[in-house]
Amino acid sequence: MASAVLRWQARLKKIDSSNLFQGVVIAVILLSALLIGAKTHNLSPTSVAVLAMLDNAVTIFFVFELSIRFLACKEKKQFFKSGWNIFDTLIVIGSLIPTGGSGVLLARLLRVFRVLRLVSMVPELRLLINALLKAIPRMGYIALLMFVIFYIYAAIGSMTFEKINETLWGDVSISMLTLFRVATFEDWTDVMYETMAVYPLSWIFYLSFIFLTAFVFLNMMVGTVLEVMSQEHENFRAEAHGETGEGGEPASRAQIDKLEGELAEIKQLLQNLKK
Repeated sequence: MASAVLRWQARLKKIDSSNLFQGVVIAVILLSALLIGAKTHNLSPTSVAVLAMLDNAVTIFFVFELSIRFLACKEKKQFFKSGWNIFDTLIVIGSLIPTGGSGVLLARLLRVFRVLRLVSMVPELRLLINALLKAIPRMGYIALLMFVIFYIYAAIGSMTFEKINETLWGDVSISMLTLFRVATFEDWTDVMYETMAVYPLSWIFYLSFIFLTAFVFLNMMVGTVLEVMSQEHENFRAEAHGETGEGGEPASRAQIDKLEGELAEIKQLLQNLKK
């Protein structure tokens, strides 16, 4: 009995890992995205009925595909230890909510998120999302520092330029919105020239703010994301080549270089002993 179960699990695992099956899953996800877009147009009742049938077929396929992945897993608890498996399960369960009745809007919105399953199916997209999620804590400190700069400049701007244009500089909160407009370069020169008519040196205020926010902090954000993404790519390559560090985690390039250096030292010692 146990051997038969293992054989079935091996077959299901083979099906789940096959390129053909993965391609079919991606194709169905893209079909689901097209169905969502088609439903936003004014269609005839016949077309609506056909789209509803296709939508039900897509939902059934997603349940079937998720069941294969779950049954192919030897330890069922391990299946739900993966965040991506939990994400896919929630998306599929949300798709099972009927589109009729009072929950029609919720059901439609949940079906929109089925497109996100494309992220969980493509390893490169998972790599990008993992890098972004891991970069968020570091980006949070940069965002906090940006908020402090925004607040300081907003307070200065409100106290200095309030009489010139109360709509843009009436209080700190409105001033922060105005500074956000300046930071995104949305007609910021109109704001600057208006204050320069009264305070000719006010351009220093704007240029220094733009230098800090648009150049310094933005590049810090980009650098943080690129650093984490580089680490994720390194871990991904290590997993692909079967290189692991302590505790079964992928070995980093630093760990590999360290091991290579230690091996070189051992080799040198052995050569010295032979002499």
